[in-house]
Amino acid sequence: MTMRTIASILWRRLDQEGHDCCSLSRTGDGWSLKGQAAFLQGGAPCGLSYEIDCDAGWLARAARVVGLFGGDTLDYRFERLGDGGWALNGKKQIQVAGLVDLDLGFTPATNLLPIRRLGLRPGIPTPAPAAYLAFPELRLERLDQTYRRLDGTRYAYAAPAFDYDEVLEVAPSGFVVDYPSLWTTIALR
Repeated sequence: MTMRTIASILWRRLDQEGHDCCSLSRTGDGWSLKGQAAFLQGGAPCGLSYEIDCDAGWLARAARVVGLFGGDTLDYRFERLGDGGWALNGKKQIQVAGLVDLDLGFTPATNLLPIRRLGLRPGIPTPAPAAYLAFPELRLERLDQTYRRLDGTRYAYAAPAFDYDEVLEVAPSGFVVDYPSLWTTIALR
């Protein structure tokens, strides 16, 4: 598969020690996000590599997360099923059936998917519930979230389960460059 990198970013985590580096690439028939996050979680070192494969319309088809969490090795494979549901390591996840987006709870990279997929015009709040990998619990669950484009670079974002309601600053690539109280950009290319 031929890949052409469109953008890359390095974030610094604001709520605890950590960084995340991610690239966005165009593939033959879609898009790919690849990244690595290193951070402390509950005092334990955590290093995770992730890859998300999307179709041309920004629908996630598959994803993988591998790495270390404390002393444990993680290897999670996500697959979109033919019925629109999700499987995690081959096991169907009925609690997230029918959800379009995949949100990996340890990285801001996955906010790019609904931002690009929805192609919002300013002013219209749009629900975008996601299959959310809760971290450090490491389980898929439904995350209700809403995006409202304010202008060319800013989106009002709300995730009521986390009592989070802020304005995200977004680069033309779709990467969030300012995620108030959680992430800030160190470098963007």
